[in-house]
Amino acid sequence: MPLPRDLSLAWKTIKGQKGGFAGSFVALAAGSAVITACGILLMSGLASGVAPERYAGADVVLSAGQSFWLDESSAVRYSERVTLPADKVAAVAAVPGVKAAVGDVDVELSVLNSDGGVVGGANGYPVYGHGWTSAELGPFRVGTGHAPTAPDEVVLDSGLAWRAHLSTGSTVRLVVGSNASTYRVVGIADPPPGGLARQSALFFTDDQAVELSGRPDQVAAIGVLAQPGVNPDMLSKAITAAVPGVEPHTGTGRGDVEFLDVGDARNLVVDSSASFGGTMVLIVVFVVASTLTLSVQQRRRELALMRAIGATPRQIHWMIGAEMTLVSLSGALAGAIPGVLLAFVMRGVFVLAGAMPPDYRMDVGVLPVLASLVLCVFSARISGWLVARKVARTSPVEALGEAAVEPRKLGRVRLAIGVLLIPVGLLLTLGNVADSGDSVADVAASAVLFFVVALGCLGPVLLRGAIVLFGRFLNNQNHAAGFLAQSNTRANVRRLSAGATPLAIGVTLAAVQIFGATTTGAATQAQLNDGLKAGHVLTASSGAGVSPQVAAAVSSVPGVSAVTPVARMQVLLTFGTQTKVFAAQGVTPDRLADTMDLKVDGGSIADLHDGTVALSDVTARMVNAKLGGTVVLRLGDSTLIKPRVVALYDRGLGFGDVTLPNDLVVAHTTAQVDSAVLVASAPGSDQGALADALRKAVAAYPTVRVGGPAAFSVTPAAGDSGGWALNLLFQTLLLGYIAIAVVNTLVMATAARVREFAMLQLIGAGRDQVRAMMNGEARTVIFSALLFGLLAGVPSLVGMSLGLSHSPVPDISVLGLLAIAVLTVALCWGSIAVATRFAMRSAPIDAIGGRE
Repeated sequence: MPLPRDLSLAWKTIKGQKGGFAGSFVALAAGSAVITACGILLMSGLASGVAPERYAGADVVLSAGQSFWLDESSAVRYSERVTLPADKVAAVAAVPGVKAAVGDVDVELSVLNSDGGVVGGANGYPVYGHGWTSAELGPFRVGTGHAPTAPDEVVLDSGLAWRAHLSTGSTVRLVVGSNASTYRVVGIADPPPGGLARQSALFFTDDQAVELSGRPDQVAAIGVLAQPGVNPDMLSKAITAAVPGVEPHTGTGRGDVEFLDVGDARNLVVDSSASFGGTMVLIVVFVVASTLTLSVQQRRRELALMRAIGATPRQIHWMIGAEMTLVSLSGALAGAIPGVLLAFVMRGVFVLAGAMPPDYRMDVGVLPVLASLVLCVFSARISGWLVARKVARTSPVEALGEAAVEPRKLGRVRLAIGVLLIPVGLLLTLGNVADSGDSVADVAASAVLFFVVALGCLGPVLLRGAIVLFGRFLNNQNHAAGFLAQSNTRANVRRLSAGATPLAIGVTLAAVQIFGATTTGAATQAQLNDGLKAGHVLTASSGAGVSPQVAAAVSSVPGVSAVTPVARMQVLLTFGTQTKVFAAQGVTPDRLADTMDLKVDGGSIADLHDGTVALSDVTARMVNAKLGGTVVLRLGDSTLIKPRVVALYDRGLGFGDVTLPNDLVVAHTTAQVDSAVLVASAPGSDQGALADALRKAVAAYPTVRVGGPAAFSVTPAAGDSGGWALNLLFQTLLLGYIAIAVVNTLVMATAARVREFAMLQLIGAGRDQVRAMMNGEARTVIFSALLFGLLAGVPSLVGMSLGLSHSPVPDISVLGLLAIAVLTVALCWGSIAVATRFAMRSAPIDAIGGRE
């Protein structure tokens, strides 16, 4: 650690070299803000959540395991609610310290008003039905009327009754799935003290609730009321010791059981913020090292003189270490408050994208700020040590010699690494070498890192080549400014490369991010458009989906040639030591090709029945599955099956990578309904008349709507409930940080040329000529960054396109390409122009005598 006298000397050096340390300060402050924001999100994910509502009166809430653990530290969430055996209720009630154990079932339903319209739940959330016994967990108390005692009696929470204009004695139509039934309102219940903000509640008799749930031997959760004086945490331990197969939840954790989206958001935010926070620490090391390297290059004479007059390598290390300690402390503290604000901005993006509930509380404490401070200081010290090594190892004579001119050659190791990474990247992107567990498109997208590192290693060489080949076209040699710009770029390639290389890397990452998304979207939509043959699609306007009975109701309509119910969920496939999430659909194989052409290229979809599965070609390759073989598959509610593969198909992007029998998927979804019903018409049928006939056929199902092919949406990506938004946000932050590094480097490199600009003016160059010279250098940097950045992204994009659509031509958005070019020009030209104006603010005669 630096001693106080070292810190004092370092502070004097910093005050004398403000420009040289400004870049490191800005990089550290920005890094501190991002790391602090990720830390706040991480702590919020671990410790915060959403308070329970219906379970607010329960001391402990028990659930089944809602996650599949990949290892000791990471897990994936099941897409459907995992239920508990109903006989667990009695076992829990027998545990000492338990006053009462109540099994709860929840049934998503729709409430119809007198006009047949749907009455929404509180704040637009769903309405759920439960057995009356579970009202004690709120607790809900009957304000008027009485508890339900007959199968056709219900009790509504007061808010729902008010919105539906219902009172005791009224009749109400309730739709479960797509089936409507009439009930009599016998009571209005007051909600728990905290109210209902995320749901509306409706209560049946216990037997009727169980019948509507469709799972007579299962409960969604068990609420536990403790004996007076019993600690909930101690009771949780006693229950888990006595009753295996249950997970206890207390405090805000009870909300994770009541609201599955809260647990999903917690899992997603914790994993993403921890991963990106760790990545940012590494990036801070490299960016700070880059800016510090430029600062040290600008101090070559000073450091060479110190070595010549007797400074030891250890003293150089101590000096640079002390400088970085002060800069990192100030930078980290400066970024702390913006980091808190950034955390709330990131939370807002998550909420807009559906990755986090709007009522998820943020936990803002001092720990993320302290962690950011420690990590930034550690990163800066590592950066300082890396940069100081070369300076400290150089002999005094060599130091003075190297200070005179810019070194021209790259190190052999760096050059070799850069050259070797290019064929490796090409092999990964175009060589079709994806291993089990990875798709060709995923490997191609990941291979961009090889080209990014190659750019970093070969940046000066590539820039020198661009100057030689294109320099005369970028700068007119017949004009003084053009001649000076070309001469400067040739003589100071390393200096310009310090700005051009990170700019090119930013172009590569932005291109792969933007055009990778457009290529994936175009391939997905193309598969859906080519494969969807149904002319009519039945969907639900409210509620969880379409009841299985609807498909049977429309199959006999004149003019209908084929009907395919489609249910959706996410499943887990285990292969070797890996487990991954895939989008799945459940269909009936009868005349499937008339409504949905999956482009089967192996086996037969007609063989799809109990104990079988069809996989997309991409998935089959990832999990190393063969026709006739079996796969280990967990359904959305954690049920383990080992089906036999009977068909392989091409259109997994548009319809789902896993296709299962419809009745199997429906039985294991939370609401036991279909997502849609596809209807194909007989040849020559009048489409308008058929649509009218379908509407008449589903008139008994109030929430079912008849639409065209556009009503059938693209299958959501597996495990991507808001994950795309997180990825986009983190990529934006990463590119923004790279942009800060680019601006830092260009401003520092330009602002340090005060004496050069002064000398040019003293020997006759005008200010406009100096600015024109710098514009010429900016053109070279911009052209090189765009050229090499886009070229580095091409192999990955081609590989992704080949893996997704079998076409080597990716979907390139002209608007996206223009945005990348405009942003590149703005960053580079703006930085150089502002720094040039700053460097020429003093009179030439004053500037020429100033210090470097």
